Amino acid sequence: MNDRADIMVESGPPGPGARVVRWLGTAAGRAFIALALVVVVGLVFHADGAFYKLGTHRDALRQASVYGILACGMTLVIVTGGIDLSVGSVLALVAVVFARMSIHGGWTPWLAVPLALLIGASCGAASGLAAARWRVQPFIATLAVMVFARGLAKYVSGGMKVSTAVQQADGTYRYVDVPAVFRAIDARILGDNVSVVTVLFVACLALSWLALARHRWGRQLLAIGGNEEAARLSGLPVRGAKFAAYVASGLLAAAAGIAQAAQEQQGDPEAGAGYELIAIAMVVIGGTSLAGGRGGMGLTLIGVLTIGYLEKILSINAVPEAGRLMLTGVIILAAVLTQRRTR
Repeated sequence: MNDRADIMVESGPPGPGARVVRWLGTAAGRAFIALALVVVVGLVFHADGAFYKLGTHRDALRQASVYGILACGMTLVIVTGGIDLSVGSVLALVAVVFARMSIHGGWTPWLAVPLALLIGASCGAASGLAAARWRVQPFIATLAVMVFARGLAKYVSGGMKVSTAVQQADGTYRYVDVPAVFRAIDARILGDNVSVVTVLFVACLALSWLALARHRWGRQLLAIGGNEEAARLSGLPVRGAKFAAYVASGLLAAAAGIAQAAQEQQGDPEAGAGYELIAIAMVVIGGTSLAGGRGGMGLTLIGVLTIGYLEKILSINAVPEAGRLMLTGVIILAAVLTQRRTR
């Protein structure tokens, strides 16, 4: 024991280099490496200097913001060991309803926005009721809500985009102005350098971080994802906490739907197709474990930036969409394999 103690005293605490190497082996470190590699790719394949322009980074953040809002809600569900496949369809449903209320109905945003958020929260409650209360597998529960919400979006919109062209009884169209709330959400501030949608994403991220990292509910979600049975035996409200996670995911999907409608200045029933996969990719690449019990909003932010910049780099270099999808699939698989090797 004395010899061992002497060795520990002589060796001393690990140096800065050792601490950096140790940190790079963590989930946050691996996520940071992935982001750094994507940035290096952008510096090399800069599309005649386009990557060096401020507008490119501004647009990259703007385009990633809607996905990022979905990823915040997805993180709250995934840390419990669940999944939410319905967020893309909920986004479309809310976008259609919000556009119909605001553009066609002329509703004030003080009524349209809360009702749109309530619709998203209701869809999340349906998923949570099935997954948490009725113990249906989250994959099946949210798949059912995904299909239902997509069908409802098409029913409400009549299978067409809800735009500023309003059809009359005689079959003709009249055009109305874009609602002020749409222009406000799609605006830019701080010298046209920051999109309001990006500000909304940051606000959603901050609130989600406070809930997961600083609130008792967040600690309950992590405990449930680590070992649900142990959490139940410890007296934690497992069903209630999981139910609230799906409600929060639906609420954030509704916020993303409002932002999507404002950006496109219309409600598209086909919007959000595949968005749930991108949100999952952002969460996983950030380092949150699909098995649950481990993750955080800081990691999700790194994942959002990684996918967002990757999409922008591929876009400015005119890479076809097929190539982007294949590359995203490879990255997701690599991220999951990395998690398995380091558990």
